[in-house]
Amino acid sequence: MDSPVLWAAGGTGFTFLMTTLGAAMVFLFRKRANPLIQRIFLGFAAGVMIAASVWSLLIPAIEEAEQNGGIGWIPAAGGFVLGIVFLMLMDSLLPHLHPDAKEPEGISSGWKRTTLLVSAVTLHNIPEGMAVGLSFALAAQHGADPGAMAAAIALAVGMGIQNFPEGAAISLPLRQEGMKASKAFLLGSLSGFVEPVFGILVVLIAGTIQPLMPWLLSFAAGAMMYVVVEELIPEAHLGEHSNTGTLGVMGGFLIMMVLDVALG
Repeated sequence: MDSPVLWAAGGTGFTFLMTTLGAAMVFLFRKRANPLIQRIFLGFAAGVMIAASVWSLLIPAIEEAEQNGGIGWIPAAGGFVLGIVFLMLMDSLLPHLHPDAKEPEGISSGWKRTTLLVSAVTLHNIPEGMAVGLSFALAAQHGADPGAMAAAIALAVGMGIQNFPEGAAISLPLRQEGMKASKAFLLGSLSGFVEPVFGILVVLIAGTIQPLMPWLLSFAAGAMMYVVVEELIPEAHLGEHSNTGTLGVMGGFLIMMVLDVALG
């Protein structure tokens, strides 16, 4: 399997599977997760995404640009800004509702509350899929270099770990609102389907125009950092005992950093 597209499909397929396994928790538990546990998981996801943005995306983007004879920081900074702008636009246009919010965001729509909840999670799964897909594509383009492949696997593992509670975080509230367990599971699982879709899509673009790879890597980093600062960290610090959310961030960052450095 030496095709960048196949590698990307495999990596993002794993993260999608972890979202699906998390959504399957709806068959074991009916109640929504304890708010304290929820804050820890949100913080953990934020920490993983911050570390991944730096070690798995921005640094490889700079190195790739310099290997191609360019100035490393230009695509890193430019792509990062474009990623932020893209997510800001998606955030303002796509109708969605965060679990603890009363009013939906984005363009006014007649969508049901359940659809809006799924839309919120789906939105920030887009940059995750791009990140994993591009990491595997980069490794494949370098002749399946062991170091680059190990780094891509580390990123997929880190994203997969944080996708598990994410799947549960969408299916359990839907079940609590009266939805059938099977439908809540299906919607929770589908929220992660955008990861392989966008992961494969950006790899096809990168394969068509090779110099775009550093820009796309940093684009994914900017989009992920927007999600972290706009959504995950504020939600991880809701209510009392916000230090649990902080420790979650630190733990996620530490694990992703160790995974990337040890495997890479």
